[in-house]
Amino acid sequence: MKWTSFPLHPETPEGGQTLEELFAGQPVDIAGMLARLRGVARELDLPFGDRKMTFNSRLAQELGKWAEDQGCGDAFHRAAFLAYFQRGENIARKPVLLQICAAVGLDPAAAEAVIDQRSCREAVDEDWRRSRRMGITAVPTFVLDDHRLVGAQSYAALETMVLSAGINRQHAGR
Repeated sequence: MKWTSFPLHPETPEGGQTLEELFAGQPVDIAGMLARLRGVARELDLPFGDRKMTFNSRLAQELGKWAEDQGCGDAFHRAAFLAYFQRGENIARKPVLLQICAAVGLDPAAAEAVIDQRSCREAVDEDWRRSRRMGITAVPTFVLDDHRLVGAQSYAALETMVLSAGINRQHAGR
């Protein structure tokens, strides 16, 4: 499976920023938003920590592209998700990213070269351009033909989207 990650705030500094700073001047109920996210995460059995900061995911996205090419994309993306959303780690920092790589069996020295050389920069830039062309403004966004679902979704919601797009369910053993 190919993951595509679309950044919403590429201007976020390496040190991150508080959610209050991120949403300054916008009519956003941060406590309510976090409560809804925690509820959805609980329903979907996803880990979600006490989030107070947002961090720039650009380098993590570039490493994710590389990890996919190494056959470790799913493991890397899951580990980066847990680092960011469960433990609140700053995934803009090289040591954090190298630790994630090592934890999923990727060579940290090779990962460091990917970061230093920015060898997956163009691939991620293309993902960003594609997201803008498609009008994607939130993650995750699931797109299938003309159907869209925004945000974390239940299996039932995804199944409804697939069936409404005219894709028939296949049964095992047929």
